[in-house]
Amino acid sequence: MFKTFIAGILLGIAGAAAALYYVPVVDQSREQSMIVVHPNHGNTETFHINIPTDRILVGVPGQAEPLPAGLEWPDDLQFAATRAEVFKIRNGKDAVVGVASRIAASDEVAGDVIEWVFHLPARGSAYVVMEAQPQEGGYRLGSLATGTREFAPLVGHVTERWVSSTSEFDDDMQGRIELITAFVGQFVEDE
Repeated sequence: MFKTFIAGILLGIAGAAAALYYVPVVDQSREQSMIVVHPNHGNTETFHINIPTDRILVGVPGQAEPLPAGLEWPDDLQFAATRAEVFKIRNGKDAVVGVASRIAASDEVAGDVIEWVFHLPARGSAYVVMEAQPQEGGYRLGSLATGTREFAPLVGHVTERWVSSTSEFDDDMQGRIELITAFVGQFVEDE
């Protein structure tokens, strides 16, 4: 009886190991990064967000049609000049590679603030502070404030630009937000 019990446990462990080997529990695939490396100038990577299809959440006081449906954004006075959005973020091959959040706020003391956070699974997150006023070409310029994992040792800039849709086939598409990163690694001397 005892030998049968031990044999059952060992066969169960072997069967579970074989099942885990041949049938993976999680099949995560990582989309290949589309980074352009520039000699002595760091690297650039371009992302985009298709509007409205990639919009996940919009938080604005008094919205007529909240996204997601049923979202109750606080109508408190302190949130009156605040807008929070969450998006799917896509690479140059139009594949979803992560999520991004954008917060825009206006305050009498601090002025206008626009902040992005990009989260790319298996790569890390980047926190970017943008200039509130657009440049002459219609784009905003921001700088990488901090990052995690792959983005932690980097410094650089991010540009944000709105591109209107010119497609006559896709009536739902209003346009897209293009985000171009230009990062370079920091050199830290050993002490």
